[in-house]
Amino acid sequence: MAVAWQVYQITHSALDLGYTGLALFLPGLLFVLPAGHVADRYDRRRIILLCYSVQTLCTAMLLWFALHGIQKILPIYAVLFAIGMGRCFSGPASSAMLPSLVPREHFVNAVTWGATMFQIANIAGPAIGGLLFTLQFSATQWTGASAVYVFTLGTLLWFVVLVGMIRVRPAQMKKEFTVETMLAGLRYVCEAKLLLGSISLDLFAVLLGGAASLMPIFAHDMLHMGPRGLGLLRAMPSFGALAVSLVLTLRPIKRGAGRLMLTCVGLFGVGTIVFGLSKSLWLSLAALVVIGGSDMVSIVVRSSILQLATPPEMRGRVSAVNWLFIGASNEFGEFESGLTAHWWGAVRAVVIGGIGSLIVTGLSSVLFPALRNADKLTADSLLPAERELATSESVD
Repeated sequence: MAVAWQVYQITHSALDLGYTGLALFLPGLLFVLPAGHVADRYDRRRIILLCYSVQTLCTAMLLWFALHGIQKILPIYAVLFAIGMGRCFSGPASSAMLPSLVPREHFVNAVTWGATMFQIANIAGPAIGGLLFTLQFSATQWTGASAVYVFTLGTLLWFVVLVGMIRVRPAQMKKEFTVETMLAGLRYVCEAKLLLGSISLDLFAVLLGGAASLMPIFAHDMLHMGPRGLGLLRAMPSFGALAVSLVLTLRPIKRGAGRLMLTCVGLFGVGTIVFGLSKSLWLSLAALVVIGGSDMVSIVVRSSILQLATPPEMRGRVSAVNWLFIGASNEFGEFESGLTAHWWGAVRAVVIGGIGSLIVTGLSSVLFPALRNADKLTADSLLPAERELATSESVD
């Protein structure tokens, strides 16, 4: 939130806002396959610790930029690239480590609870960021973005301590690094149609329908609100996701997971269109709640399919491919949103993106019948063909 507002204050350019997402996405595009191999070969906990230590240093650099009033955005992009590098390696390691922390029969519930905690943080983060951005301290240099970065440094350091307390078995794969082993995860996803369908649906729907990077424009120009208003807008999708995740912990998905995912991605597109057209604060907030809630269902279904239909020794590489798709839909989606807003204006860009999400949902239901027909979120019922594929990959 702080970086987006800081960049927009310097440039007042939608395209420059989009470049912040591109800077975060490029490392994933360049290093995602090696990152998956590393997650399968080395201690995943240590990988996470190293990556978030790098992010801590990067946040310290952003703090230094804010304190010295840097008015150039290229250094900010460089730091975001380094943060993206850390995310590229920590993402697959984090995702692949989860199944080894809980029994298989509780995995879907663990995914839901993990997503719930994540959404609580997503709600609190923008809200606290918007508040800190506008507070006045005795020392004037500790205001605005600098106050946000100081708070973030504290949370990052505490996160590193907590991860350091985790005890988990090391990765099982002992093969040397080769092009064949590096590409195994990508080949597995391409051949497993259920995985390919669930991941690609999220990629294209969120890539087209994402409006997060344009929220500073809507908050400043359309709704005439300041940083606190931006924090409120950024928190609403997480509020909707949190509400849905709490429902899912009490009433987990038992049947019709594929159809439910497709329906919710369609709702995501509708909510995006409403947000783009809205001139009312309350309607915009309601649309963002729908966007977050529908996306939450998609996250739970996709994450469960990803891990339950993948053998343990390949989870790092498969998670890396998934991480690239997620990065493409989020960070690269921010660049796409900034670019289309630069061409057509923010409102048209968001509305056209929402329509595109609806089209992608319809095409996915036709092109991936395995996803449409997915029923229970259990390893035994997801897709027997994938288990046969997993066996052949393990033997190879």
